[in-house]
Amino acid sequence: VYDNLTDDAPAEAPSRSVTEEDSAEAGQAASSNLDNVEAVADQVLPSVVSISFGAGGGSGVIISEDGQILTNNHVVEAAQGGQIVVTFHDGSTASADVVGTDPTTDLAVIQAQDVTGLLAADLGSSADVQVGEQVVAIGSPLGLDGTVTTGIVSALNRPVTAGGQQGGPLTVFDAIQTDAPINPGNSGGALVNMAGEVVGINSPIASTGAGSGSIGLGFAIPIDQAGPIAQELIDTGSATHAQIGIGVDNTSGEVRGAAVREVQPGSAAAEAGLENGDTVTHIDDRLVTDAESLIAAVRSYRPGDEVELTVVRDGETITLPVTLGSDASST
Repeated sequence: VYDNLTDDAPAEAPSRSVTEEDSAEAGQAASSNLDNVEAVADQVLPSVVSISFGAGGGSGVIISEDGQILTNNHVVEAAQGGQIVVTFHDGSTASADVVGTDPTTDLAVIQAQDVTGLLAADLGSSADVQVGEQVVAIGSPLGLDGTVTTGIVSALNRPVTAGGQQGGPLTVFDAIQTDAPINPGNSGGALVNMAGEVVGINSPIASTGAGSGSIGLGFAIPIDQAGPIAQELIDTGSATHAQIGIGVDNTSGEVRGAAVREVQPGSAAAEAGLENGDTVTHIDDRLVTDAESLIAAVRSYRPGDEVELTVVRDGETITLPVTLGSDASST
Protein backbone atom coordinates (compact mmCIF):
# COMPACT_ATOMS: atom_id res chain seq x y z
CA VAL A 1 0.00 0.00 0.00
CA TYR A 2 2.83 2.39 0.88
CA ASP A 3 4.46 1.82 -2.51
CA ASN A 4 1.22 2.61 -4.34
CA LEU A 5 0.59 5.82 -2.39
CA THR A 6 4.08 7.30 -2.71
CA ASP A 7 6.42 8.21 -5.53
CA ASP A 8 9.22 6.21 -3.94
CA ALA A 9 10.37 3.21 -5.88
CA PRO A 10 9.21 -0.06 -4.31
CA ALA A 11 11.77 -1.62 -2.07
CA GLU A 12 13.23 -4.81 -3.45
CA ALA A 13 13.00 -7.82 -1.26
CA PRO A 14 16.35 -9.43 -0.56
CA SER A 15 16.88 -12.40 -2.80
CA ARG A 16 19.29 -15.30 -3.11
CA SER A 17 19.76 -17.21 -6.30
CA VAL A 18 19.61 -20.98 -6.02
CA THR A 19 22.55 -22.64 -7.68
CA GLU A 20 22.76 -26.17 -8.97
CA GLU A 21 24.93 -26.95 -5.97
CA ASP A 22 22.23 -25.66 -3.63
CA SER A 23 19.63 -27.81 -5.34
CA ALA A 24 21.86 -30.86 -5.13
CA GLU A 25 22.54 -30.30 -1.43
CA ALA A 26 18.85 -29.81 -0.74
CA GLY A 27 18.04 -33.00 -2.62
CA GLN A 28 20.63 -34.95 -0.70
CA ALA A 29 19.35 -33.62 2.63
CA ALA A 30 15.77 -34.44 1.68
CA SER A 31 16.65 -37.97 0.60
CA SER A 32 19.06 -38.78 3.43
CA ASN A 33 16.37 -39.35 6.05
CA LEU A 34 13.35 -41.60 5.73
CA ASP A 35 9.93 -40.12 6.44
CA ASN A 36 9.31 -41.61 9.87
CA VAL A 37 10.07 -44.44 12.28
CA GLU A 38 7.71 -46.72 10.36
CA ALA A 39 9.81 -46.30 7.22
CA VAL A 40 13.03 -46.91 9.15
CA ALA A 41 11.60 -50.07 10.71
CA ASP A 42 10.38 -51.32 7.35
CA GLN A 43 13.89 -50.94 5.90
CA VAL A 44 15.91 -52.34 8.81
CA LEU A 45 13.77 -55.11 10.34
CA PRO A 46 14.77 -57.71 7.68
CA SER A 47 18.43 -57.13 8.64
CA VAL A 48 18.01 -57.80 12.37
CA VAL A 49 17.74 -61.31 13.80
CA SER A 50 16.86 -62.98 17.05
CA ILE A 51 19.52 -65.26 18.56
CA SER A 52 18.45 -68.05 20.90
CA PHE A 53 20.08 -70.87 22.83
CA GLY A 54 18.54 -72.87 25.61
CA ALA A 55 16.74 -70.45 27.90
CA GLY A 56 18.74 -67.39 26.78
CA GLY A 57 19.07 -65.19 23.78
CA GLY A 58 19.85 -61.85 22.22
CA SER A 59 19.86 -60.06 18.90
CA GLY A 60 22.14 -59.66 15.91
CA VAL A 61 22.67 -57.59 12.77
CA ILE A 62 23.12 -59.22 9.36
CA ILE A 63 26.29 -57.90 7.72
CA SER A 64 26.49 -60.16 4.65
CA GLU A 65 23.95 -61.77 2.33
CA ASP A 66 25.34 -65.22 3.11
CA GLY A 67 24.66 -65.04 6.83
CA GLN A 68 27.46 -63.30 8.72
CA ILE A 69 25.88 -61.70 11.79
CA LEU A 70 27.38 -59.16 14.17
CA THR A 71 26.34 -59.40 17.82
CA ASN A 72 27.69 -59.00 21.35
CA ASN A 73 30.33 -61.29 22.79
CA HIS A 74 28.29 -61.63 25.98
CA VAL A 75 25.39 -63.01 23.93
CA VAL A 76 27.59 -65.72 22.40
CA GLU A 77 29.39 -66.28 25.68
CA ALA A 78 26.10 -67.04 27.43
CA ALA A 79 25.46 -69.86 24.94
CA GLN A 80 28.40 -71.73 26.56
CA GLY A 81 29.18 -73.62 23.39
CA GLY A 82 25.64 -74.92 22.91
CA GLN A 83 23.58 -74.78 19.74
CA ILE A 84 22.84 -71.27 18.52
CA VAL A 85 19.64 -70.73 16.53
CA VAL A 86 18.99 -67.60 14.47
CA THR A 87 15.44 -66.51 13.70
CA PHE A 88 15.00 -64.19 10.72
CA HIS A 89 12.35 -61.53 10.23
CA ASP A 90 10.25 -63.83 8.02
CA GLY A 91 10.12 -66.45 10.77
CA SER A 92 12.61 -68.87 9.19
CA THR A 93 15.43 -70.24 11.32
CA ALA A 94 18.98 -71.48 10.88
CA SER A 95 21.67 -72.86 13.12
CA ALA A 96 24.78 -70.72 13.52
CA ASP A 97 28.44 -71.23 14.32
CA VAL A 98 30.77 -68.79 16.04
CA VAL A 99 33.24 -67.12 13.65
CA GLY A 100 35.12 -65.13 16.28
CA THR A 101 34.67 -63.36 19.59
CA ASP A 102 36.30 -60.33 21.15
CA PRO A 103 35.66 -59.93 24.89
CA THR A 104 37.68 -56.70 24.93
CA THR A 105 35.07 -54.87 22.86
CA ASP A 106 32.11 -57.16 23.68
CA LEU A 107 31.65 -58.05 20.01
CA ALA A 108 31.26 -61.32 18.15
CA VAL A 109 30.47 -62.58 14.66
CA ILE A 110 28.45 -65.72 14.01
CA GLN A 111 27.69 -67.49 10.72
CA ALA A 112 24.18 -68.70 9.94
CA GLN A 113 24.31 -71.99 8.07
CA ASP A 114 22.87 -72.75 4.64
CA VAL A 115 21.41 -69.32 3.96
CA THR A 116 21.80 -66.93 1.06
CA GLY A 117 20.22 -63.78 -0.34
CA LEU A 118 19.82 -62.12 3.03
CA LEU A 119 19.44 -58.36 3.30
CA ALA A 120 22.59 -56.99 4.93
CA ALA A 121 22.15 -53.86 7.02
CA ASP A 122 23.43 -50.52 5.79
CA LEU A 123 26.27 -49.44 8.07
CA GLY A 124 26.47 -45.72 8.72
CA SER A 125 29.09 -43.66 10.53
CA SER A 126 28.90 -43.09 14.27
CA ALA A 127 31.22 -40.10 13.79
CA ASP A 128 28.26 -38.30 12.22
CA VAL A 129 25.91 -38.95 15.14
CA GLN A 130 24.82 -35.86 17.06
CA VAL A 131 23.44 -35.51 20.56
CA GLY A 132 19.69 -34.98 20.34
CA GLU A 133 19.11 -36.70 17.00
CA GLN A 134 16.41 -39.33 16.74
CA VAL A 135 17.44 -42.98 16.65
CA VAL A 136 15.65 -46.32 16.49
CA ALA A 137 16.57 -49.48 18.40
CA ILE A 138 15.63 -52.83 16.87
CA GLY A 139 16.05 -56.24 18.49
CA SER A 140 14.40 -59.00 20.51
CA PRO A 141 13.97 -57.86 24.11
CA LEU A 142 12.82 -60.73 26.31
CA GLY A 143 12.57 -62.86 23.17
CA LEU A 144 9.99 -60.59 21.51
CA ASP A 145 11.32 -60.72 17.95
CA GLY A 146 11.39 -57.61 15.81
CA THR A 147 10.71 -55.09 18.55
CA VAL A 148 11.12 -51.45 17.51
CA THR A 149 11.62 -48.59 19.97
CA THR A 150 12.70 -45.02 19.43
CA GLY A 151 14.31 -42.14 21.28
CA ILE A 152 17.17 -39.72 20.92
CA VAL A 153 20.93 -39.81 21.32
CA SER A 154 21.41 -38.70 24.92
CA ALA A 155 25.22 -38.49 24.98
CA LEU A 156 28.33 -39.51 23.07
CA ASN A 157 31.69 -40.90 24.20
CA ARG A 158 30.18 -42.26 27.41
CA PRO A 159 32.64 -44.65 29.09
CA VAL A 160 30.69 -47.81 29.88
CA THR A 161 31.69 -51.09 31.47
CA ALA A 162 30.10 -54.22 30.00
CA GLY A 163 30.58 -57.97 29.90
CA GLY A 164 31.46 -60.12 32.87
CA GLN A 165 28.76 -62.73 32.22
CA GLN A 166 29.64 -66.36 32.86
CA GLY A 167 32.83 -65.25 34.61
CA GLY A 168 34.09 -63.47 31.49
CA PRO A 169 36.15 -60.28 31.54
CA LEU A 170 34.75 -56.80 31.93
CA THR A 171 35.36 -54.36 29.11
CA VAL A 172 35.26 -50.58 28.90
CA PHE A 173 34.21 -48.87 25.69
CA ASP A 174 33.06 -45.51 24.36
CA ALA A 175 29.29 -45.74 24.07
CA ILE A 176 26.47 -43.93 22.36
CA GLN A 177 23.92 -43.28 25.11
CA THR A 178 20.26 -43.33 24.15
CA ASP A 179 16.89 -43.11 25.85
CA ALA A 180 15.35 -45.44 23.26
CA PRO A 181 14.00 -48.29 25.44
CA ILE A 182 16.52 -51.17 25.44
CA ASN A 183 15.88 -54.27 27.53
CA PRO A 184 17.50 -57.66 28.09
CA GLY A 185 17.55 -59.43 24.73
CA ASN A 186 18.19 -56.22 22.77
CA SER A 187 21.93 -56.91 23.14
CA GLY A 188 23.59 -57.26 19.74
CA GLY A 189 20.74 -55.55 17.93
CA ALA A 190 20.83 -52.39 15.86
CA LEU A 191 20.76 -48.74 16.82
CA VAL A 192 19.97 -46.92 13.59
CA ASN A 193 19.63 -43.33 12.46
CA MET A 194 16.69 -41.90 10.55
CA ALA A 195 18.34 -42.84 7.25
CA GLY A 196 18.05 -46.50 8.27
CA GLU A 197 21.81 -46.86 8.78
CA VAL A 198 23.26 -48.82 11.69
CA VAL A 199 25.26 -46.43 13.89
CA GLY A 200 25.66 -48.68 16.92
CA ILE A 201 25.36 -52.21 18.28
CA ASN A 202 23.14 -52.19 21.36
CA SER A 203 24.90 -53.59 24.39
CA PRO A 204 24.35 -52.86 28.11
CA ILE A 205 21.73 -50.85 29.95
CA ALA A 206 21.84 -49.08 33.27
CA SER A 207 19.25 -50.38 35.70
CA THR A 208 18.09 -49.85 39.25
CA GLY A 209 18.55 -53.47 40.24
CA ALA A 210 18.73 -57.08 39.13
CA GLY A 211 16.01 -58.01 36.67
CA SER A 212 14.83 -54.47 36.02
CA GLY A 213 14.31 -53.20 32.50
CA SER A 214 14.85 -49.95 30.68
CA ILE A 215 15.04 -46.75 32.68
CA GLY A 216 16.00 -44.70 29.66
CA LEU A 217 19.75 -45.32 29.93
CA GLY A 218 20.80 -47.61 27.10
CA PHE A 219 24.21 -47.85 25.47
CA ALA A 220 25.46 -48.92 22.06
CA ILE A 221 28.93 -49.70 20.72
CA PRO A 222 29.63 -47.15 17.94
CA ILE A 223 29.68 -48.79 14.52
CA ASP A 224 32.96 -47.05 13.65
CA GLN A 225 34.53 -49.17 16.42
CA ALA A 226 32.50 -52.30 15.78
CA GLY A 227 33.03 -52.45 12.01
CA PRO A 228 36.83 -52.92 11.97
CA ILE A 229 36.63 -55.43 14.82
CA ALA A 230 33.98 -57.43 12.96
CA GLN A 231 36.15 -57.53 9.85
CA GLU A 232 39.13 -58.77 11.85
CA LEU A 233 36.99 -61.48 13.43
CA ILE A 234 35.84 -62.58 9.98
CA ASP A 235 39.36 -62.52 8.55
CA THR A 236 41.30 -64.05 11.44
CA GLY A 237 38.90 -65.15 14.18
CA SER A 238 40.42 -62.69 16.65
CA ALA A 239 40.89 -58.93 17.00
CA THR A 240 43.62 -56.45 17.89
CA HIS A 241 43.26 -53.22 19.83
CA ALA A 242 45.11 -49.96 20.19
CA GLN A 243 47.11 -49.39 23.33
CA ILE A 244 49.42 -46.77 24.80
CA GLY A 245 51.30 -49.13 27.10
CA ILE A 246 50.70 -47.57 30.51
CA GLY A 247 49.09 -48.48 33.78
CA VAL A 248 46.72 -45.77 34.99
CA ASP A 249 44.72 -44.85 38.06
CA ASN A 250 42.31 -42.09 38.99
CA THR A 251 43.83 -38.85 40.20
CA SER A 252 43.33 -37.67 43.76
CA GLY A 253 44.54 -34.07 43.49
CA GLU A 254 43.17 -30.93 41.92
CA VAL A 255 44.02 -32.00 38.36
CA ARG A 256 41.42 -34.36 36.91
CA GLY A 257 42.62 -37.03 34.55
CA ALA A 258 44.30 -40.42 34.39
CA ALA A 259 47.38 -40.74 36.56
CA VAL A 260 50.23 -42.73 34.99
CA ARG A 261 51.46 -45.38 37.43
CA GLU A 262 53.52 -47.52 35.06
CA VAL A 263 55.12 -47.10 31.63
CA GLN A 264 55.80 -50.37 29.88
CA PRO A 265 59.31 -50.59 28.34
CA GLY A 266 59.29 -50.41 24.57
CA SER A 267 55.66 -49.28 24.45
CA ALA A 268 54.14 -46.40 22.52
CA ALA A 269 54.11 -44.43 25.78
CA ALA A 270 57.80 -45.03 26.40
CA GLU A 271 58.71 -43.95 22.87
CA ALA A 272 56.61 -40.79 23.27
CA GLY A 273 58.31 -39.87 26.54
CA LEU A 274 55.44 -40.43 28.95
CA GLU A 275 56.63 -40.78 32.56
CA ASN A 276 55.38 -42.19 35.84
CA GLY A 277 53.58 -39.46 37.73
CA ASP A 278 52.22 -37.77 34.61
CA THR A 279 48.51 -36.99 34.49
CA VAL A 280 46.80 -37.38 31.11
CA THR A 281 44.05 -34.76 30.78
CA HIS A 282 43.20 -34.97 27.07
CA ILE A 283 43.59 -37.35 24.15
CA ASP A 284 43.39 -35.21 21.03
CA ASP A 285 40.60 -32.74 21.87
CA ARG A 286 38.72 -35.12 24.15
CA LEU A 287 38.69 -34.46 27.89
CA VAL A 288 40.03 -37.28 30.06
CA THR A 289 38.47 -37.19 33.53
CA ASP A 290 39.66 -40.51 34.98
CA ALA A 291 41.36 -43.80 34.14
CA GLU A 292 38.18 -45.33 32.71
CA SER A 293 37.60 -42.47 30.27
CA LEU A 294 41.18 -42.77 28.96
CA ILE A 295 40.83 -46.53 28.45
CA ALA A 296 37.52 -46.06 26.64
CA ALA A 297 38.95 -43.29 24.45
CA VAL A 298 41.95 -45.38 23.39
CA ARG A 299 39.59 -48.25 22.46
CA SER A 300 37.97 -45.92 19.91
CA TYR A 301 41.23 -45.79 17.92
CA ARG A 302 43.06 -48.44 15.91
CA PRO A 303 46.68 -49.60 16.22
CA GLY A 304 48.96 -47.22 14.35
CA ASP A 305 46.72 -44.18 14.76
CA GLU A 306 48.51 -41.00 15.78
CA VAL A 307 47.08 -39.06 18.72
CA GLU A 308 48.18 -36.15 20.87
CA LEU A 309 48.14 -36.49 24.63
CA THR A 310 47.88 -33.44 26.87
CA VAL A 311 49.80 -34.17 30.04
CA VAL A 312 50.35 -32.34 33.31
CA ARG A 313 53.87 -32.96 34.62
CA ASP A 314 55.17 -31.25 37.76
CA GLY A 315 52.51 -28.59 37.43
CA GLU A 316 53.25 -27.81 33.77
CA THR A 317 51.09 -28.75 30.80
CA ILE A 318 52.82 -30.38 27.83
CA THR A 319 51.65 -32.21 24.71
CA LEU A 320 53.10 -35.48 23.50
CA PRO A 321 52.42 -37.02 20.07
CA VAL A 322 51.87 -40.77 20.37
CA THR A 323 51.62 -43.45 17.69
CA LEU A 324 49.37 -46.04 19.28
CA GLY A 325 50.69 -49.55 19.61
CA SER A 326 48.86 -52.87 19.36
CA ASP A 327 48.07 -55.64 21.79
CA ALA A 328 48.62 -58.19 19.00
CA SER A 329 51.79 -59.49 20.64
CA SER A 330 49.99 -60.17 23.90
CA THR A 331 46.79 -61.71 22.55
